[in-house]
Amino acid sequence: MIRSFILAIAAASLCAAQPFEVKTLEIGASAPDFSLVGVDDKTYQLKDFAAAKVLAVIFTCNHCPEADAASARIQETADFYKDKGVAVIAISGNDPLALRSDELGYAPHGDSFPEMKLAAKEAKWTIPYLYDGDTQTVSRAYGAQSTPHVFVFDAERKLRYTGRMDEGFRKAGPVDKSQMRDAIDAILAGKEVAVPTTRSYGCSTKWTYKRESVAKDNEAWANREVTVDVIDEAVAKSLIANDTDKVRLINFWSTTCGPCIAEMPDLVETARRFQNRPFELITISTDPADNAKQVLALLKAKQVATPKPREAAMKKENRTTNNYHVKDGALDAVADAISKDWNGALPYTVLVAPGGKILWKHNDEVDPVEVRRQIVKALQAK
Repeated sequence: MIRSFILAIAAASLCAAQPFEVKTLEIGASAPDFSLVGVDDKTYQLKDFAAAKVLAVIFTCNHCPEADAASARIQETADFYKDKGVAVIAISGNDPLALRSDELGYAPHGDSFPEMKLAAKEAKWTIPYLYDGDTQTVSRAYGAQSTPHVFVFDAERKLRYTGRMDEGFRKAGPVDKSQMRDAIDAILAGKEVAVPTTRSYGCSTKWTYKRESVAKDNEAWANREVTVDVIDEAVAKSLIANDTDKVRLINFWSTTCGPCIAEMPDLVETARRFQNRPFELITISTDPADNAKQVLALLKAKQVATPKPREAAMKKENRTTNNYHVKDGALDAVADAISKDWNGALPYTVLVAPGGKILWKHNDEVDPVEVRRQIVKALQAK
């Protein structure tokens, strides 16, 4: 009997991991109920918004560029209609473990619940931001296809509009037309919504079955070759001059530096996140030359590989790696070439724009969120 139970659980788990079709709620359908925790750690249910004349449910997330660009407009919509009987709530239905690293290169945060709290705080959201990433039952019930995907319900909680939020797509700031606001205005005025359905552009919902893709991506990364080359003053000057279109994050480290080793997984994850964008991580070990084996061994253990999209560009620059080991006797010259005001304490990290301008620098172990925030800012400025 126990064996049958275990097999049943295993079968259920296997089924849950299989791809499935998601059907969007049809116009006129009733709003599916929910009970979800918000970033304020309160649990919200559909009945909590019973007094609202209109309820706008927006499925969104942290990582998607479309969702990130729409973030301020979501709060602005809530503020504009708060005295008109309209409730606006946001739900993230993404499984944070179903996101490949290279899908996370457009915002500082991923889609875990703790990161939702950070994103909501930074966006100054006052609206409920609810998490459905563990079970995704609410996202499936509504048929959320992308982020953002809007569902607007009338006072009887019948669906009157579903689709995109507005014409902003990846544009932050004001937009010329908002289908969501048009729908809200029509319902408040007692009119039919002129266009009840539209296409909801954005990143696809990260259903749990997509974890398989993540596992394959992690395996491919683990199997990538890790190499290291010697750096002298001339190479350092070339790297800092940055005669490329890429933003470079240069990190000085050592095998005997605890904070250096502690931060390395976050730096590797950052390199993986931004691998499809004009960005690269460059590491420079300050170890003595006779520590070459230890340097390479640690780089391999931490999987500090060069992303595949960077290989062609490196070849054009006559480089074979993004990992370097300082040549004996050249440490001061290399350090001066990169940043003359570095005091020598490890770790040390600088962010360099194309053309060589240092955009950001940090002594000691980095905060990965701050690093990614600085990278996103630099890429947006390009």
